Amino acid sequence: MCDTFVNVPSKQEKGNIIFGKNSDREPNEAQSIVRIPAMKHRPGKLNCTYIEIPQVSETNEVILSKPFQMWGAEMGANEHDLVIGNEAVFTKVKMNKKSKGLTGMDMIRLALERTKTADSALELITELITEYGQDANGGYHNNLYYHNSFIISDKTKAWVLETAGKHWVAIRVKGYRTISNRLTIGEEFDLSSIGIEDYAVKNGLLKSGETFHFAKAFSDWFYTYFSKSARRYDKSCSLGNSRSKFDVVDAIEILSSHYVDGAKFNPTRMYNGGSICMHATDYTNPSQTVGSMIAEIRKTEASTYWLTGTSNSCLSLYKPFFMGGNSLNQGEFLEPGAKCDDSFWWHAERFHRQVMTNYQESKSTFNYERIKLQQSLIDDAKNLISQKADITEMDQFSLLTLEQHNRGIIKWQENIGHVRSSLKWYQLIQKKHYRKMNKVVGLHI
Repeated sequence: MCDTFVNVPSKQEKGNIIFGKNSDREPNEAQSIVRIPAMKHRPGKLNCTYIEIPQVSETNEVILSKPFQMWGAEMGANEHDLVIGNEAVFTKVKMNKKSKGLTGMDMIRLALERTKTADSALELITELITEYGQDANGGYHNNLYYHNSFIISDKTKAWVLETAGKHWVAIRVKGYRTISNRLTIGEEFDLSSIGIEDYAVKNGLLKSGETFHFAKAFSDWFYTYFSKSARRYDKSCSLGNSRSKFDVVDAIEILSSHYVDGAKFNPTRMYNGGSICMHATDYTNPSQTVGSMIAEIRKTEASTYWLTGTSNSCLSLYKPFFMGGNSLNQGEFLEPGAKCDDSFWWHAERFHRQVMTNYQESKSTFNYERIKLQQSLIDDAKNLISQKADITEMDQFSLLTLEQHNRGIIKWQENIGHVRSSLKWYQLIQKKHYRKMNKVVGLHI
């Protein structure tokens, strides 16, 4: 499960387009941050997750946040300040479940590598859906077949694209818009696939003469309901629409939020599936926020891409990255694998799972310092942009933020080592669940 939003300020408002997404997947499915440079290619085939498609002659530089084992990406940006994130949506259009199509993650990466604007990315993704379809397992250990919705944004505009099989609708974003594993587009949309209403009538999804409403016609209520998407969607709408302005701090607050706020939140409770910052409990709620991204897209200056590179937004730091640099190719950003290793993702994950054994008391020992450090990173990044720093300076800053986060984790681990664990009866199920997961990947707490 995931949550994605974008805020597009009006012409009268001052500010930049802000995009944000939490990637919710299996807790042991480490998420990689990778930079892939612009490249030229010889004619031939490109291996996506399950199928081959023709390669293009040139591809853009991209920064991606992706499941370590997948070709495609959960979210990312390219050198032209195009940003895309996707969501699983569950529809009445049946799938063959043979993995003979593209994943939504494949389509994100293809659009970022091959297009420059939100309009052209929308056009490419809909062409890919029409030609190859979405019959592709998007899960890790579990089979998870779904259709996709996307938020696509560049410097000037953003689109929400929602799909069902090879049909789709798209609406241009005005102000704040969010998607959370549910179809959100109804009677009003700007673009659609050819023959979508006829398809709906022919397949009994729409009565002849009835006003076409995309979500009502195509949404599968069962999976949509049990994904708890309504809770997360309402929470995101409430937080996003209440801002008189919108900036990176607001985006962090949304992506770090839970179904209940403050000291009332307990990650072992079953209601947690309705949290935007998601913590796995057991088989009834197996998903966890394994990576998070915020993009501050500027029209005339360098855009900033804030990525955690770790799970659980509420325990993480967002670190800034910039196009054209080399920081993600340094040894400090070792890509994580299937087992606990020396990568930063797994280093942070060990700390996060220690916090989870006594969330409120453990977090209270370091959270003030974490928030203070996050604000200093935001302020320092703004200064770099205003001073028109070159990419070398910005690259060095990216590496410095990683070092600061790493030092923070070491210090915060010592702090929580003095917190006594006080498990309640309802926490035993989650403890047993995590003990099993930790054993699988060789993570010792």
